[in-house]
Amino acid sequence: MIIYTLFFCLLTSFTLHIVIIALYIKNKKGIYFFWFIATVGLNMAIALALIVISLTKPHLIRELNLKFFFWLLSGFVTILLLGIKAAIFRNIYRRSKDPQWYHINYFGKKVYEKGIVQQIEFLGIFFSLPFFLIIGAFFVSRLINIIRFGHM
Repeated sequence: MIIYTLFFCLLTSFTLHIVIIALYIKNKKGIYFFWFIATVGLNMAIALALIVISLTKPHLIRELNLKFFFWLLSGFVTILLLGIKAAIFRNIYRRSKDPQWYHINYFGKKVYEKGIVQQIEFLGIFFSLPFFLIIGAFFVSRLINIIRFGHM
């Protein structure tokens, strides 16, 4: 169980690391650089712990259930992609309610301005959709298999 925990801590830290890199590139603030360095250290420490455990106790690696591990990994990625999509749609919805992004036409209908959906948001939704569908289908199919039959 310790191997699973360390792998998911490493995955979470790596994901946080990518988010911090994106925030630093976007905002260029010193606090993001500090967090970038902190996540580098955390990633290295977790990887070192995994290496030490795998070298001192190789039976834990042999006992690793890869079906279960990949199912948990696909669930993590599915939830992460779903969260990204929800955040993008939330931002678009908030902009659609802001009067600076629309005007009322002659017939009393809202006409949205051109930049209400930013290009990066559109590309994020468009390019993450296949991964979300494939990985999500794997996760859901394994989940249904566990519910119906009680095993992987």
